[in-house]
Amino acid sequence: MEKRCLDCGEPIKGRSDKKFCSDSCRNNYNNKEKSDSTNYMRNVNNILRKNRKVLYELIPNNKSKVHKSKVAAKGYNFNYHTNTYTTKKGVTYYFCYDYGFFPIENDYLVLVPKEEYIE
Repeated sequence: MEKRCLDCGEPIKGRSDKKFCSDSCRNNYNNKEKSDSTNYMRNVNNILRKNRKVLYELIPNNKSKVHKSKVAAKGYNFNYHTNTYTTKKGVTYYFCYDYGFFPIENDYLVLVPKEEYIE
């Protein structure tokens, strides 16, 4: 039985454990496997990256207090975040990767980088 390349289907020559006929086929196959498989996933990942960037830009010195409208004006989408953390006092932090916020009075948000103790 002749082995065939997993990417292009061409016959493989050489070692018995080879899976691809060339480096370009190996790279092409792996790139397809690791790419975002659907438009939905790609769109969500783009939103999350943008949200993180907005938070990063608004935190000059490890902590910042800003109005929710300023964060929204920069393009932050409040429907998407990567995780939440609730403290013992009941304060819920909303994180987008390593930057987050928690709401306070009058539609203000306290922006914070993720601390090591928050998992």
